Amino acid sequence: MDTMKCISARRSYRGKYLDHPVPREDLTRILEAGLAAPSGCNKQTASLIAVDDQETMKRLRAVIDPPVAETAPAMICVLTQRIIAYRDRCYAAQDYAAAIENMLLAITDLGYASCWYEGHITDIDRIGDKMAAVLGVPAGYELVCMLPVGVPAEELPPGKKKKPFGERAWFNRFGG
Repeated sequence: MDTMKCISARRSYRGKYLDHPVPREDLTRILEAGLAAPSGCNKQTASLIAVDDQETMKRLRAVIDPPVAETAPAMICVLTQRIIAYRDRCYAAQDYAAAIENMLLAITDLGYASCWYEGHITDIDRIGDKMAAVLGVPAGYELVCMLPVGVPAEELPPGKKKKPFGERAWFNRFGG
């Protein structure tokens, strides 16, 4: 798929998924896209766990309340580490955000659908911590995002209306 077409085609999908397994080769390609993302000072603070074992999926779904992506045949859990990169600054949020966007584009390119679930699992109820426990994530890592992966059972939603280009982008100075 053409890069710009893929960017335009990407949607946040919150519907049901078909009962079609996602081949490991496709999950590997998605993970590789995430790992290829840039990271601040090359600290590579983002790590990824693809889950396709249905028993593990069942255990993860049991701790996600309220439930989301219940019919997805696979998911990718995004982990981060708080590592100081430069002048006492940590770029972990930027690192994992870049990895997530790369994976969302790879998911789209491969014909699957997904949604960036971060706030839902990092809120005060700390669902991400419960998911991390299921996955055996060691101390020093935080599970910050979950991406369901699968073939959508419904049509993808239309794209959200974006503000006009001239309201958010300019040449040579603000407000151009």
